[in-house]
Amino acid sequence: MKKLQGIAVSPGVAIGEAMVFGHEGFRIPKRFVLRDVIDPEIERLNKAIAEATAELAGNRDSVAKELGQKYGDIFEAHLQILNDTKLCGEFVELIREKAYSAEYAISVTLRRYADVFRRLKNAYLAERINDIFDIEKRLLRLLLGQAREGLQSLSSEVLVLAANLTPSETAHLNRKYVRGFVTETGGPGSHTAIVAQALEIPAIVGIGAFLTEVSGGDIVIIDGDAGTVIIRPDDETLENYRAKLARVTELAVQLGELRDLEAATTDGVKIELMGNIEFPSEAEHCLERGAAGIGLYRTEFIYLGSTARIIPSEEDHFNAYRSVAETMGARVVTIRTFDLGADKIPHLPNPTDERNPALGLRSIRLSLKNVTIFRQQLRAILRASHYGNIRIMFPLITTLLELRQAKMLLADVCDELHDEKIPYDRDMKIGMMVEVPAAVIMLDHFAKEVDFLSIGTNDLIQYALAVDRSNLDVANLYHSEDPAVLKLIRQTIHVANNNHISVSLCGQMSSEPIYAMLLMGLGLRQFSVSPHILLEIKQVIRSVSMKECEKIAAKVTTLDNYRDVRNYLQIKLLERVRNAD
Repeated sequence: MKKLQGIAVSPGVAIGEAMVFGHEGFRIPKRFVLRDVIDPEIERLNKAIAEATAELAGNRDSVAKELGQKYGDIFEAHLQILNDTKLCGEFVELIREKAYSAEYAISVTLRRYADVFRRLKNAYLAERINDIFDIEKRLLRLLLGQAREGLQSLSSEVLVLAANLTPSETAHLNRKYVRGFVTETGGPGSHTAIVAQALEIPAIVGIGAFLTEVSGGDIVIIDGDAGTVIIRPDDETLENYRAKLARVTELAVQLGELRDLEAATTDGVKIELMGNIEFPSEAEHCLERGAAGIGLYRTEFIYLGSTARIIPSEEDHFNAYRSVAETMGARVVTIRTFDLGADKIPHLPNPTDERNPALGLRSIRLSLKNVTIFRQQLRAILRASHYGNIRIMFPLITTLLELRQAKMLLADVCDELHDEKIPYDRDMKIGMMVEVPAAVIMLDHFAKEVDFLSIGTNDLIQYALAVDRSNLDVANLYHSEDPAVLKLIRQTIHVANNNHISVSLCGQMSSEPIYAMLLMGLGLRQFSVSPHILLEIKQVIRSVSMKECEKIAAKVTTLDNYRDVRNYLQIKLLERVRNAD
């Protein structure tokens, strides 16, 4: 059994067979064979080794002829590894003694060797990992008689273990078969993490190099609550996690009873609970959990989900937005214009100098620089507003000039639709994300020019603490409960209340129960959360008085470091849970 720790980005527990995607991408269809077919299985193995030997010998000779002997020697080295008596003996022993399939015996053995090489100090020997993987891929291809299996062509349930998954790859995961995923890289608040939450599957990122330690078909546990991955769990651990899954199912049934109950504190203060979505289908999830509306509809995945180098059309946008508006009926739908960096959209020219995308051409800056596609999205949002209660929100606003330029473009598109006699909501509300410390400092000016505010803590934390949330080396410095971040949140709520405009919080922080009482105590009355956590947040709200929340907030303001804040909040949440029991 091997236990690894990473960054939990989507909660839940999943147990299943591993599909290692990144180094090889093959599905191993069975791990064990019947005892009466051991000899035929060894014959399969020997045949694959013989075929691989012939292939490698041919590659060696042709490459040596074309490029020179030193390049042919690369394949000669592969031949020596493949025909090593000790290595082949280990393959056979696992088949004969443990009834492993030939594929599983190869993968387990070669990955153990790769892991040994990975830990060696000798750089030359460490480089031999790629030779090991090359041999593994060759043998698996010959045994399985098929090419790599992509994530979109799965036919049975798996847990995906990958070096990395792009937001687009994650968005295309089939929830029917992919029950969870783990990546070596990544950080909290990334688009990949956000999509995992939308798919409502357990996910962990930032594990570090671990793929050499697992083989396709291994039983794996993904604990998306604790950020723990367990490879080849022992019987006791497996049983404990199966019991945990049963408890989670039971809790889901209990929380379901809160669906139609009011989100209000014990002393009658009402809280508006809305959902965050990425895909139109999630609107139904929000309704199923009793959401008051959608506080954040992220529109980036209309672009990321496009496989061709074709800009999504106005109709693509319009159909997605109209679908959500009609599903939600009279409930508010807050559509945020696209929040991506120029480096993430294949349809646009590569940015000239994008060495630091987080501080570069992204979000509203990218929209204002590419007015044609921005107008296209604005037209679609306005057209969809005729079919529901839509409001528009601009992301990453830093200066008043940016906000005014965006509003001027919106007004121009309104005039255009009016001239074309296309209906739209002429009273559509306009809001902005508060994600940059500069915006908080100038918020009293911004508040006079918008109808509502939404605090985006993912970016606010990143910019306030100067931490790249996707950088594994500094991810440990990214803390929602940092006193500086809490001061920015408190100031934003204060300015909004003084100017009599609504303010919500839609970042990852709002979806973590530990912060609910603190945020209410700071004056927040609107939460926009991941749909899967909505009822859990409602449970916290209904279990506490506003007077208690204000006491918690007052205590937190006296603390000067994130550890003390988090420990205090954990104690208070645990008290709530015990009182509820």
